[in-house]
Amino acid sequence: MIDADFFHEIGQSLGRHKLRTGLTALGVFLGILIFILMVGFGPAVEGAMTKRMAGFATNAVFMWGQRTSMPHAGMQPNRAIAFKNDDIAPLARLDGVEHLAPRNQLGGFRAGAVVKRGGKTGSFQVSGDYPAFQYIQTPVMRAGRYVNEADIAERRKVAVIGDEVAKQLFERQDPIGGAIEVNGIHFEVVGVFGSKAQGQQGDQQVRSVILPFTTFQQAFHFGDRVSWMAMTAKPGTSAEDLEKRARALLAERHRIHPDDEIAIGGWNAAKQFAKTEKVFSALDVVLGLCGFFSLLAGAIGVSNIMLITVRERTKEIGVRKALGATPRSVVAMVVSEAVFLTTVAGYIGLVTGVAVIEVVAILFEKAGDKIPLGPPFVSVEFAGAATLILIVVGALAGLIPALRAAAIQPIEALRDE
Repeated sequence: MIDADFFHEIGQSLGRHKLRTGLTALGVFLGILIFILMVGFGPAVEGAMTKRMAGFATNAVFMWGQRTSMPHAGMQPNRAIAFKNDDIAPLARLDGVEHLAPRNQLGGFRAGAVVKRGGKTGSFQVSGDYPAFQYIQTPVMRAGRYVNEADIAERRKVAVIGDEVAKQLFERQDPIGGAIEVNGIHFEVVGVFGSKAQGQQGDQQVRSVILPFTTFQQAFHFGDRVSWMAMTAKPGTSAEDLEKRARALLAERHRIHPDDEIAIGGWNAAKQFAKTEKVFSALDVVLGLCGFFSLLAGAIGVSNIMLITVRERTKEIGVRKALGATPRSVVAMVVSEAVFLTTVAGYIGLVTGVAVIEVVAILFEKAGDKIPLGPPFVSVEFAGAATLILIVVGALAGLIPALRAAAIQPIEALRDE
């Protein structure tokens, strides 16, 4: 049963100093608002990395040849290591390999090459790939098809181009069936693809031209060289373990010292993703702590105002105790006022924070790729937990003033000026 007199008394007590009560409530409001916003925007920052790496296999391993740093088997150090076509089959047979995709690229990693069509020219990444590379870096096919096994076997002069390549060289014309020129050699466009990734990663992908691996080697006089190997691990196989075994196999084939970690360069996507997840987990903790301390600052404000209130109401509390009020009832009275003030102001801040996050999430969704961040998010469970935290914080904020009020002696209170 709701006791109207109880709430009337609380309202009357807090209303005696409206400005002081309002400023204290504002502190609690801002505290919970900042808390909710910090926790809610944590996933937005994490979503930025998810967008950036979308469509990229998280269990991928890349390896390339460098120079030896140790002598081995009669060979001197500083020897250049170059992978060959003969390395492809042994690596593909390695236990735990799901997809193996050798790759060559004009100019090396991240370099561009001049691509022409009629009077139009652009600088794009040109690579030679196996069909398996689509499982390392998943393309979004806009039209046509990807490189296939027949292209590899027959060394067909075909190309699959990114959205930006099609836009610059073909403008509004249909690229499928058209021709592009790379280093004086013409290739027929058989597919156009986009990217799931955003930012620099996505831009790089849509500004690329993919040729069949064997055609690339023949057309650009690469012989049997392989610039680097990309592979993914089968489910249940550790990408780190696969990388170790692949390194050992390549070291044996190229007479590299087993302890030479410089001769073969590598990048393990699984390891990098794991590090990124740890960073974001730490970021979530930091944001949560910052928000919690902002809420704690509001609670301290409530505790201070209740101490002042108890001091001003010393005579009133003395009279209550003289008329038979127990210390427990006095504690309940002060704590109730603190809980009421904290809960009302905090709940308004909670609702405001959730509303802001929902509105921003809708705006981010409408903006799409224009916004690098992911959508902010606060779960219903977290909102419920935050409400309980408000009640607990309110009770703790009023506990010290309540205990001080309970310790007031009636005779001393009546003498108080």
